[in-house]
Amino acid sequence: MIIIVCGLPASGKTTLSTGLRRRLSDRGYSFESLHSDDYDRRTYERMYEDTAERYERAGTGATVDLILDGTFFERRWRNRFYRLDTTYEVWVRASLSTCLERNRERADAIPEEGLRAIHARFEPPRADLEIDTEALDAEAALNRLEEAVLGWMRERRENGEERKQ
Repeated sequence: MIIIVCGLPASGKTTLSTGLRRRLSDRGYSFESLHSDDYDRRTYERMYEDTAERYERAGTGATVDLILDGTFFERRWRNRFYRLDTTYEVWVRASLSTCLERNRERADAIPEEGLRAIHARFEPPRADLEIDTEALDAEAALNRLEEAVLGWMRERRENGEERKQ
């Protein structure tokens, strides 16, 4: 299972991705995380290569569960992952003004013009789940995400594929 958590910088993606991985681990599920900030060049190409490599190492029929955290502002970057496994897109949403405000408060802030450029080029995902981080506080947003992911995992189990590790 691949869960792509996408949205504008400072929308809340990393907060949700990190919290989701922790909660799933507490329930006994093993998910790996890849974060776009860990790549300095060819970000989404390298993230795809790393993901494909994990599937190759695991072998046919093996379980690979990943959370991918990044803006993924171009649709083509998200679409590649559908070739590897069942993929779910989570769109973490917040207005440009909210993201700009949050970004200014971050230690690792990106330049405002960069955030505006990403906003202008952002291609909306075919979201399986949308989370508005302006309407929901962090805990409520994380609860909603966890509930959705557990539902997706339940569907897979019902289709004969046990994913708990």
